[in-house]
Amino acid sequence: MAELDILTPPAPILRQRARPVTRIDHKLQQLIDDMIQTMRAKNGVGLAAPQVNHSLRLAVIETLPEVDEQGKEIEGTRDLFVIINPEVVWASRRLEDAVEGCLSIPGYVGEVTRPDEVRVKGLDRYGRPFKMRLKSWTARIFQHEIDHMDGILYIDRLTAPDRFWTEEEYKEKFGDKDGEPVPKE
Repeated sequence: MAELDILTPPAPILRQRARPVTRIDHKLQQLIDDMIQTMRAKNGVGLAAPQVNHSLRLAVIETLPEVDEQGKEIEGTRDLFVIINPEVVWASRRLEDAVEGCLSIPGYVGEVTRPDEVRVKGLDRYGRPFKMRLKSWTARIFQHEIDHMDGILYIDRLTAPDRFWTEEEYKEKFGDKDGEPVPKE
């Protein structure tokens, strides 16, 4: 496995619609493993193939862990997803504002409105079809990564221009929620 370079704007691939995956082979499995390693090394919760210079409808996502009474991570409570050719097939009308970060826009966070619940279909890393109903933060991560595959960055969806901060400004203004930084997708 290898840690991959993460692209930042103005890299053109970040603004292009990615191509569907048509072959699930050893080369794709290696890319998936490298993306997982890269996401974890950068403390991210999601990473889409265009962010590592591959125009493919592919992303890896690892949910936030559950924590105990002392705020420590409970081992084995993260879920890892590999999504190939995903589609949002339904989104709730209930919207929620939340602060997002992005590995392709390091050092910044912004407030984005997204549906609180979605249904997503696609293929897993072995080409098996899946359908999932996702809620809350997990739904947000999936939407963020699917946006990457459509050439959309979270900064395109800010609730307002003044709802965008450096990580330091955000911490000064709002403090760390539960002492944790904003997850980066």
